[in-house]
Amino acid sequence: MPARLSRKLRVFVDADVIFAGSAAPSEHSASHLVLRMGEITLLDCVTSQQAITEAERNLRDKLPSKLPEFRLIVSRCLRVVPDPEPADLASCAGQAEAEDLPILVAALREECAYLLTFNVRHFYPASQQISVQQPGEFILAVRQWLGALAA
Repeated sequence: MPARLSRKLRVFVDADVIFAGSAAPSEHSASHLVLRMGEITLLDCVTSQQAITEAERNLRDKLPSKLPEFRLIVSRCLRVVPDPEPADLASCAGQAEAEDLPILVAALREECAYLLTFNVRHFYPASQQISVQQPGEFILAVRQWLGALAA
């Protein structure tokens, strides 16, 4: 298999996407689909401890009945990486809202091609190596890629 085909697409999943995927009333939501693509290993879905903590806190406060599903999703669908050290944030200063900067730095450190979030306006990376998208936009792109393969 050519090297370019053997590497999975790596995406960073922000807390709001994890929350939405865990709380989704349907298995057809874009957030849930992204997480399932990680579960079946089509994607390498990465997140940070900060995102896990935030998603869990929000679920505990708003939808505690969804916590078991959240824990299952985390264990099956996501690779959780450590938060960046404070000293690592300086290299990307000004490229995200202050509270979201550790998310961007973790995504770049893990060499993710995409950062999936509903808060797209909170991120403005200087690097072309990462694209910040909402889950629905990402799923539409995946559908286009698959359609191109079938053509």
